[in-house]
Amino acid sequence: MLHVSRIKSTFLAGLVSALGVFNVQAADLTVGANIGNVPWEFEDASGKVTGFEVDLVNEIAKRLGKSVEFVNTPFNGLFPAVQSGRINMAISSITITEKRLASVTFAQPYYDSDQSLTVTAASGITGLKGMSDKVVGVDTGSTGDMWAEAHKGEYKLGEIRKFEGLQPAMLDLVAGRIDGYISDIPALLYYAKDKPELKVVERIPTGEKYSIMFNKGDPLATEVNKVITTLKGEGFIAKLHETWFGAKAEDTTSTVAVLDMPKAK
Repeated sequence: MLHVSRIKSTFLAGLVSALGVFNVQAADLTVGANIGNVPWEFEDASGKVTGFEVDLVNEIAKRLGKSVEFVNTPFNGLFPAVQSGRINMAISSITITEKRLASVTFAQPYYDSDQSLTVTAASGITGLKGMSDKVVGVDTGSTGDMWAEAHKGEYKLGEIRKFEGLQPAMLDLVAGRIDGYISDIPALLYYAKDKPELKVVERIPTGEKYSIMFNKGDPLATEVNKVITTLKGEGFIAKLHETWFGAKAEDTTSTVAVLDMPKAK
């Protein structure tokens, strides 16, 4: 019995030790991201998670002296995940809105954007007026989703079909299962630039600004906001813009200009 007890004690000690090592290696910051949201966060040919916001968050974590882990999360799942504390913060070209500010906190924005309509070149559709009685795809819970629902009657849109990210929507668009896709214009321009079978046919002005999302009142948001101010001052985020979009960011945009943290009215 003594021999068995000694074996058990050794095993438990080893298990505790192993768990301790695991905890030490766990990331300091858990970041939810809808992987596949090109060019913000997606997997490259080697399977590595990359993108504009991935580069930004990695630099922020570096400045804070923290390690980071990206957790693939559907866009609509980012909100309950950050509110419940399952993740520390969320990215995925998330637009700051008055409604969202009531329940979550954002750092200052770093990108100005609009929505857009993308169709197949073979469809002959040249804009929203050609979407009458057509099936339109949107990302569940996104600004594009809200815009399509609000303007469904105005443009006589047919069915509004919900997707969890750009890739499945693009597959259905090319296959003819939807007639158009409404989503963030930078992502669609980047995605379609080397695909002649796809066309971004109309910009939909919405005045969106993207930022990192946190649980309501989380002090981490203030820490991250300060780092973003520093990175803007150093021109780091402007360089990211040139890297990912091949164009210089205008000085008046939130990519360059230091702004206050957004607050609910």
